[in-house]
Amino acid sequence: MTEVGSEAVGSETVGSEAGAAAVAARAARIPPVRGFASRTAQSGSPKEEGKALRRRVPRAAHAELALDVDRPDAVTAVEESNRGRLPELTPIRVGRMAATPFAFLRGAAGLMAYDLARTPMTGIAAQICGDAHAANFGLYGDARGELVIDLNDFDETAHGPWEWDLKRLATSLVLAGRAAGADEDSCRKAAHDTAGAYRRTMRLLAKLPVLEAWNAIADEELVSHADAHDLLGTLERVSEKARANTSGRFAAKSTEPVEGGGRRFVDASPVLRRVPDAEAAAVATALEEYLTTVSEDRLPLLARYAVHDVAFRVVGTGSVGTRSYVVLLLDHRGEPLVLQVKEARPSALVPHLSTAGHAVADVAHEGRRVVLGQKRMQVVSDILLGWTTVDGRHFQVRQFRNRKGSVDPGALAADQIDDYGRMTGALLARAHAHSADPRLIAGYCGKNEELDEAMAAFAVAYADCTEKDHAKLVEAVRGGRIAAEMGV
Repeated sequence: MTEVGSEAVGSETVGSEAGAAAVAARAARIPPVRGFASRTAQSGSPKEEGKALRRRVPRAAHAELALDVDRPDAVTAVEESNRGRLPELTPIRVGRMAATPFAFLRGAAGLMAYDLARTPMTGIAAQICGDAHAANFGLYGDARGELVIDLNDFDETAHGPWEWDLKRLATSLVLAGRAAGADEDSCRKAAHDTAGAYRRTMRLLAKLPVLEAWNAIADEELVSHADAHDLLGTLERVSEKARANTSGRFAAKSTEPVEGGGRRFVDASPVLRRVPDAEAAAVATALEEYLTTVSEDRLPLLARYAVHDVAFRVVGTGSVGTRSYVVLLLDHRGEPLVLQVKEARPSALVPHLSTAGHAVADVAHEGRRVVLGQKRMQVVSDILLGWTTVDGRHFQVRQFRNRKGSVDPGALAADQIDDYGRMTGALLARAHAHSADPRLIAGYCGKNEELDEAMAAFAVAYADCTEKDHAKLVEAVRGGRIAAEMGV
């Protein structure tokens, strides 16, 4: 008979020494299962491994910024990043980058990666955004129409150093603060608080059971967790706008009815333009490949829509000049669903990851890289994410205007910048913890503010560098070296 408080295992009980031995013996007979952790690895101490890394890479070392003598000129870097883009659209991209230093940073992920590859790194890798600046966090709708907040741009995503994302985010907060008119102490504090929130959140995730950590910090708890109460009013206003930012509203503004039923896009140059029939047909036909990449349970949903029109639409700052289409789908009632078919180019980080000594995996399809990277980092992703190929080029596919909303960090009040930094720092830690062991990163980051101080010092120094780069671009535009279309 099994005693109360013990569990039968064969003829032994867990509550006895013999029972414990039997459990261990049985576990030993179960072979390792590929894809799962080994029992030996589970008994190790990633936290201590993280602490040990401080001897090789002191946390204070992350303050270092020594620009390489062979660093590309800022204007040359912009020109190089324009290669392969539609030449008639690159002036729009340059004009957007020339608007402010923060806008320049948004379009210069590759140049910053060049610099980051020459900074100290722990060697801990995670799925990183690659472009984790402050404007790439925002609201979007989940499968039930509820709003969630998270990272929301993954064009540059790759497996790489977690520090790169954090340094880019902290730098962007300094530049956003300066754009908002905050004093230097407030800007530095925003960067400091961003790193601090990242570090504290990673420590929290390291202490939780794995499943709880995976889904930790629900959106309704985010403001309290990050102590970002001054942002509540701003987030409520952004949420209200996001709820109205739907396919239906976009279609109502951007399409017109056609004779015989249905609708079609209306030209709104230079942002939205109709495309030749052959180009539209190529994009529409490519949706057949897209359907093979979507979760099978979504296929009946998509099968209830018909493709009615395709148009070209200019997007973003870093993405301007890449090929991006919107596809109008209508259901039996004429209600719209708009998909975005957006070109996926190789991540701008790839050549610099190799320089930094990180292994770079072969990518069979860039759209797949973007989609899988997004799913690895977000808690909840767009249910219609997928990828396809159009005329030999790789594309990602997603819902367009899926109740998206974002905070403009450069328009925040000066006393809100640090709140926004804490909130985005916490979200970035949660995203990294999906692919890197939070115990390892938390062990390295530690309890005190040494890392926070280093990241803040780096962010201020790199913001200064970005302002100089931006000034060079503005000078080149004024001197006619590079064409720019401003205000588009």
